[in-house]
Amino acid sequence: MESGIYTGTVRHRRFSPVRHEFTYPLFMVFLDIDRLPQLMKVSPLAGYNRWNWVSYQERDHFGDPARALRERLSQDALKKGIVIPEGRIFLLTHLRYLGYNFNPVSFFYCYDREDKLQMIMAEVNNTFGETTNYWLTPSVEHPGGDNKRYRFSKTFHVSPFLKLGQEYDWTFTPPGERLISQSVSYEDGREIFDSTLKLERREWSRAELHRALLRFPWMTAKVITAIHWQALRLLMKRVPVVTHPGAGQFERATVQHLGASWRAE
Repeated sequence: MESGIYTGTVRHRRFSPVRHEFTYPLFMVFLDIDRLPQLMKVSPLAGYNRWNWVSYQERDHFGDPARALRERLSQDALKKGIVIPEGRIFLLTHLRYLGYNFNPVSFFYCYDREDKLQMIMAEVNNTFGETTNYWLTPSVEHPGGDNKRYRFSKTFHVSPFLKLGQEYDWTFTPPGERLISQSVSYEDGREIFDSTLKLERREWSRAELHRALLRFPWMTAKVITAIHWQALRLLMKRVPVVTHPGAGQFERATVQHLGASWRAE
């Protein structure tokens, strides 16, 4: 397994209280976290911790950006009683484009020394500037072939159209020539929402990065624009708004009147 670029689609489907579905093309990068400075030298259009058309910046992920990402991962895992394997760790994420970054979710794929995928961590962000890490370990894994499947409680507010207290059921294929990730949300035992990421691998090279940039020159701006547009569509369909559990009076009013300011599913 090596660093690469994954291109494909993301599809979201809502089943209740109304049907709502969309599919967008996108690309994400899959990078060895111990080689980030070297990997970002792949092109003069790329940078590490500095502005460029595309850049990786340590501040775009959880924890103290002055510390190495592996160290942050290890410390965060230990707080939850988890020891990460000693092999390579790859990050599937959006980079920063023309100075702007927003990642609804990034995935850390953690391998052992034999390059066997052992666990996955999902770093989830919302548009309040909040973040949480879901460590997906064998203790919550459903066995079945090489795919990884996890079922756990939703504890982090993301969408103003999906409430807390739901159950997540996430399935991952091992990263290879193809990569699939699916998240299903259950409420009172009913499937109400799913999200599917289907990607195909390209090599990490100057030519492939430039090809992706020409097709998606400002990837993260497209992400946040789509979030707002889909939120507006859900409001027009009169989907009930779920207020952020920690929101104040001003934030509640903003959600009610300008619901497109938050991430829609």
